[in-house]
Amino acid sequence: MNIFEQFRLRRQKIYEDLFSARILCFTGFLIMPAILFNPVLQSRIIQFLFFWFLCWLAGKKNNPLITIFVILGIVAFNLLVPHGRVLYTIPVPTGTFRITLGALMLGIHRAVTLQGLIMLSRLLIRRDLKIPGSFGQLIGESLRIFAKIMDTKHRITRKNFMADIDRLMLELSEDGGQSSLEPCSPAIKTKAAGFIILAAVVILSWLPWFITK
Repeated sequence: MNIFEQFRLRRQKIYEDLFSARILCFTGFLIMPAILFNPVLQSRIIQFLFFWFLCWLAGKKNNPLITIFVILGIVAFNLLVPHGRVLYTIPVPTGTFRITLGALMLGIHRAVTLQGLIMLSRLLIRRDLKIPGSFGQLIGESLRIFAKIMDTKHRITRKNFMADIDRLMLELSEDGGQSSLEPCSPAIKTKAAGFIILAAVVILSWLPWFITK
């Protein structure tokens, strides 16, 4: 294990010991409207970069190249429906392809919102989240599977795509069967420092609303 992986695991251990799964989920509900209803594109970009940094700080695995390619793909698809002022025209066999300001801004807006929400979910939804009741158990299991997929998606390669998907599904099935038989571990309680950190995160998440107006 290299020094970078050791450093990541140390950050992840601190993150998991500081916060309970429920308080993280509650914090997510407080932060989500800040990015969903933010009308200013510059603010959403700041929020996305902030959530990305927090994921790194919490020791979450993330491939920057995949994130960038997803953003570029969403922007490219939006450019297929031009509207607004024409910025560039590119000759194509069927005529010209127009890159318009409206489509470009809309594409960036949608891309950073989606990626920001993904970063937020990875940071604030943990697989040990337990919600009372049968419906809560179903939601908790769904969140556990989502967290597991997000943590292991880097193992899915284009070369062995179907085999990697099949292997991941088998792991999830085996993990689910074992987790129902294992005794429940003591619930982690949020430390005093954890409450202070989460309060600061909520404030900083809403701050771009005011500094970019």
